[in-house]
Amino acid sequence: MPRHVAVLMGGWSAERAVSLSSGKACVDALHGRGFQVTPIDVQPDIARVLQAVRPDVVLNALHGRYGEDGTVQGLLELLQIPYTHSGVLASALAMHKVKAKLVMRAAGIPVPDGVVVSRKAAALGHPLPPPYVVKPVSEGSSVGVIIVREDRAHAPQELGRDDWAFGEEVLVETFIPGRELTCAVMGERALAVIDILPSTGVFYDYDAKYAEGGSVHVLPADLKPNVYQRAQELALTAHQALGCRGVSRTDFRYDDTPGGTGEVVVLEVNTQPGMTATSLVPEMAAHARFPFGELVKWMVEDASLNR
Repeated sequence: MPRHVAVLMGGWSAERAVSLSSGKACVDALHGRGFQVTPIDVQPDIARVLQAVRPDVVLNALHGRYGEDGTVQGLLELLQIPYTHSGVLASALAMHKVKAKLVMRAAGIPVPDGVVVSRKAAALGHPLPPPYVVKPVSEGSSVGVIIVREDRAHAPQELGRDDWAFGEEVLVETFIPGRELTCAVMGERALAVIDILPSTGVFYDYDAKYAEGGSVHVLPADLKPNVYQRAQELALTAHQALGCRGVSRTDFRYDDTPGGTGEVVVLEVNTQPGMTATSLVPEMAAHARFPFGELVKWMVEDASLNR
């Protein structure tokens, strides 16, 4: 069993603050399980640092670009250091929302209809009839996501600003009304489904995810058995279709509105789900009798190369 674990956190993506919280929680948990732990706030010299530290295993607590998109995974393969979560290809695929949708649709997984346009074109006129959702192609944690409601006369002007930091292309998807669901996969097992009730509105945005009291998590979700099972099946199918490893989390919309479709639709798969005090995966794992320390220990013991 590996004894010396380097925990990668921080970095310089838009999700740096969340990653630092995830990393600290994992460091504390590993100390509590008797591991030797080296926390590393990742900077561009990370290859040199890892060669100096010489860990048995890397627990990857990075979120967003470079940590979640296959980049650091490729580095760890080159350095021959076993690591947690998904490998190079699955990480890159899942992070790129457009390519992930192509793979999932080919696997029979329902995903929202949408188009890819330049951000400036999307600022000049509605790419789709409202309501719709605008998403950066390769960001996580709802960073840069804009909901354009039916009563919004003009396209979102913020997309045309010079300080827009989330890429020149955006994914524009049909807004799906109803409920926000999520389900984690641990190994090859789908965990419980959570119904997320944002305290600030209908959208599970960055604040709803990470602010104290930002959302209420109903665990297990109060759903009809066939809907609950459908969410679990889709989470596992998406995990497998993208080639994920370790722990992943799939987010859904479930249209249970009057006259709605009644369908569970996959929004995205997170290959580096949050591990903070308000995060969803630790809650689902605890429900499956894996308290936080045991979850982190399992992740470290599951680490490998060629993921």
